Amino acid sequence: MSHVVTRIAPSPTGYMHIGTARTALFNWLYARGRGGKFLLRIEDTDRARSTPEASEAILRGMAWLGLDFDGEAVSQFEQAARHREVALEMLAKGAAYKCFSTQDEIAAFRAEAQADKRSTLFHSPWRDIPASEHPDLPFVIRLKAPRDSQTVIHDEVQGDVTFQNADLDDMICLRSDGTPTYMLAVVVDDYDMGVTHVIRGDDHLANAARQSHIYHAMGWSLPVYAHIPLIHGPDGKKLSKRHGATGVEEYQEMGYLAAGMRNYLARLGWSHGNDEFFTDAQALEWFDTNGIGKSPSRLDFKKLDNISGQHFAVADDAALLQEMSEYRAVQGEIPFDETTNAMFLTAMYCLKDRAKKFGDLVDKAHFITVNTPIIPDEKSAKNLDDVSRGILMELTPQLQNATWDRETLEAIVAGVAEAHEIGLGKIAAPLRAALAGRTATPSVFDMMLVLGRDETIARLIQASN
Repeated sequence: MSHVVTRIAPSPTGYMHIGTARTALFNWLYARGRGGKFLLRIEDTDRARSTPEASEAILRGMAWLGLDFDGEAVSQFEQAARHREVALEMLAKGAAYKCFSTQDEIAAFRAEAQADKRSTLFHSPWRDIPASEHPDLPFVIRLKAPRDSQTVIHDEVQGDVTFQNADLDDMICLRSDGTPTYMLAVVVDDYDMGVTHVIRGDDHLANAARQSHIYHAMGWSLPVYAHIPLIHGPDGKKLSKRHGATGVEEYQEMGYLAAGMRNYLARLGWSHGNDEFFTDAQALEWFDTNGIGKSPSRLDFKKLDNISGQHFAVADDAALLQEMSEYRAVQGEIPFDETTNAMFLTAMYCLKDRAKKFGDLVDKAHFITVNTPIIPDEKSAKNLDDVSRGILMELTPQLQNATWDRETLEAIVAGVAEAHEIGLGKIAAPLRAALAGRTATPSVFDMMLVLGRDETIARLIQASN
């Protein structure tokens, strides 16, 4: 299956939509899982709306999700000469024709048809007029589409979908100013790029029928089609800003783990048995179009949080540290220094537990990043009364020369608690206040091990004075 070639072809007219990201993921999984190629084409023919900033947003979104593509990104606009060449070739072989109908004439036809309650589908009167009778006026080039019978699209997701050719118009391939239309450009680009499988949203299903006529006119083989249902919001309506984040970069800014995002997006519309949590390696092995459902999927932030949390729990610590740095960068935060990063790496085992987003992880690491001397928040300050300070003063000298391992630290703290006939929690609370200035922290012993002897004792002395 190494001949498999898929592509993602977003328009650079804004942020990279989460639906585009999922389509990219499906194409990436299908190609990479079969040793094929995954390509990126920027469909920038809409010059009025396409921006370099939007193109960069697409590249950033792809990079964050880890969806590497083969070769360079292709600009559709830069292939315009090739698109015109194909339009003229279809014209020369009689598969297309010049249409001199003006916009006013077309509008008048549709208005009359609407008034008479007839179909407003425009049938050009120039379809069969010989060139000898053509006027010296501006024209468009229209595809001479079949008007009888049916067009059947064999789709890997939707099954066989039938379109009546009488309902399909002779679409414009080349405008009167010589610029190609999107419908022509897509087909030519897919053919020239060697795309074998077109996996895209089912809002393009009707386009497939019309585009297939270009393939047939040029004598080209059709790609394998797989039109996937769109993503809806929790209320079952088309995903929009009112449902929350719709752009890929928003999810990075929110602190989700890229691996968790890949896992969750893969499950939006595709399934492998009852598996919810899986690795990239498993997704690459399992993914196939026969696992894609026909119904729209619904975005569910609770499920996303759950999946993201599971990936945090099993993530490589060094990889987490790197992605955390990237998360902080998009937040506009100043990078941590080497010493702080080293402490993060040491502490990662107790920070990533139960974290669902990087914000959770950074918040849990407050004891690492807090400035000293620590000023406890209002809630934790209540745990530093005179009695508690006295216990911390008693505990400090016992830690001075202790072996700095968990078993020894637990034994020392337990001994002090027993001497005062109090539970361990009664000592843990002032310890949390002294070491982090908060009531919600990792285990006090985890904090002590991460901070080390000198910093732990320094904080205890500060808090007990």
